Amino acid sequence: MMEKVIVSWSGGKDSALSLYEIQRSGKYQVASLITSINEHHDRVSMHGVRREMLEQQAQALGLPLIKIPIPMDCSEEEYESRLMGVLNQVKSDGIEHVVFGDIFLEWIKEYREKNLSRVGMTPILPIWGRDTRELAQSFIALGFKAVITCVNTKAMPEDFLGRVFDEHLLAELPPKVDPGGENGEFHSFVFAGPIFQESIPYTLGRAVFKDSYGFRDVLPGKG
Repeated sequence: MMEKVIVSWSGGKDSALSLYEIQRSGKYQVASLITSINEHHDRVSMHGVRREMLEQQAQALGLPLIKIPIPMDCSEEEYESRLMGVLNQVKSDGIEHVVFGDIFLEWIKEYREKNLSRVGMTPILPIWGRDTRELAQSFIALGFKAVITCVNTKAMPEDFLGRVFDEHLLAELPPKVDPGGENGEFHSFVFAGPIFQESIPYTLGRAVFKDSYGFRDVLPGKG
């Protein structure tokens, strides 16, 4: 009998690759996805993707989506309190592991371990330590498709917003930008791939800018 896990889900490529790897391993059964949603904007924290688009992803993946509501200007204490409440419920259902798409940022790994240990859970990091260029190329070669939804304009031009993540985009990234955006240079929304039962139709909305970040809205499309 396979051990049940939940997968931390932002809607981006690292989440999708981690889900792909954990399913491919044959060792675990994915019980659900889990994400945090900004209550005020009704969007996933940081990435800025609409809740309804994540729900479409979950539907196309055939998985439930646990949504943790996060208030505007949430303190770290409040965030962790809400997270712990949900994780305690998950743990009571017999699930002891959360899958994350982290690759090389040690402080994030330690943060995950610390928080999960408080409820007797541990993280699983299927793509940890892998070369980010190799991961990006693998993502494309496997047939995943994603669109760039957020860029740090201090690291890369705003005209990358709304572009599909492909070999052409990889070749045009500024030299100092990590191919996977692991330093927060960009974020993405995955709309197709081998783990999806169907592609997710979308249209691009307007671009908005806040501080040093640009966001391109991803709206439901016609299927």
